Amino acid sequence: MKNILVTGAAGFIGSAFARYMVEKYRHYQIIVYDKLTYAGNLDNLLPIDDEENYRFERGDIANRETLKAVLEKYQIDTIVNFAAESHVDRSILTPDAFIHTDFVGVYILLDEGKKHGIERFVQVSTDEVYGDIHEGLSVESDPFLPNSPYAASKASGELMVRAYHVTHGMNTVITRGSNTFGPYQYPEKLLPFFITEAIDDRPLPLYGDGRQVRDWLYVEDHVTGIDVALHHGQSGEAYNIAGENQQHNIDVIHHMLDHLGKPYSLIKHVPDREGHDRRYAMDCAKLRALGWQRQFTFEDALQKTVAWYRENEWWWRKIKTGEFMEFYKQQYAARLAAADQRDGNS
Repeated sequence: MKNILVTGAAGFIGSAFARYMVEKYRHYQIIVYDKLTYAGNLDNLLPIDDEENYRFERGDIANRETLKAVLEKYQIDTIVNFAAESHVDRSILTPDAFIHTDFVGVYILLDEGKKHGIERFVQVSTDEVYGDIHEGLSVESDPFLPNSPYAASKASGELMVRAYHVTHGMNTVITRGSNTFGPYQYPEKLLPFFITEAIDDRPLPLYGDGRQVRDWLYVEDHVTGIDVALHHGQSGEAYNIAGENQQHNIDVIHHMLDHLGKPYSLIKHVPDREGHDRRYAMDCAKLRALGWQRQFTFEDALQKTVAWYRENEWWWRKIKTGEFMEFYKQQYAARLAAADQRDGNS
């Protein structure tokens, strides 16, 4: 393992992984390959921009010619795939992009990887492939029951990874991360969206009663889990990376508002989104058996996250214009208006 292609690494978790790998493994060449969609941001990679063992190439994993050129240029021997459309709300509005990247793109990445003799392929996936878990914990052998176009596209990508392992003998590993948060997260996701809105004293459109349960995982713990799976995971296996910190969304938002010193009255309960899973929860004993351990408590991680967004308005303010505002209006304007009308009539 010498030349690692990290796809989709101008995004949130991928960029955290790239920064971590560049700093920890100086003997590896880390080549970031990213399409730079709305959520891809080269600012996320500024901390490693001058490092000798880092390179950036722009491209789509579903574009064979561009991908082939990069694989050959850098003599890539390992692929870690973060490239994905990842926001459930957007998958409901415009699912086409999710099929293009999360399924077709994964197939092309595998196929070109096979042709170029890739020694290791890691597919970064999500706990959402398991669907709504009413009680207990999901384990890696549980069936897939995806409930959103996003979750279905990720499950489909995983199945193609399995097929290339079984059919072609590719050395593959899959990781399934729980609800990840931290610095550099595009502010369409719950925590960065609500943190940045609360800083400006804007209403926080919380879906339904806010009692949905998510397993909250700090991004730096997520990337160390992927690192362990990359180096020690058994070929053909999947590994859950769980925060083991299941909390209701509304409670997390209350904690966040406490850190900001903002009132709970900013929360606006709006009509829920379609097919909203109520609870995710995973068991990660399989990854812990390889030596992985989390380093951050939820409270410390949340405090660090809130502080980062307060201190880095240069990063997010320029994002929350243009395309972001169009998505905001499409997703929340009618819901907030309905909430205002309900509250006015109550």
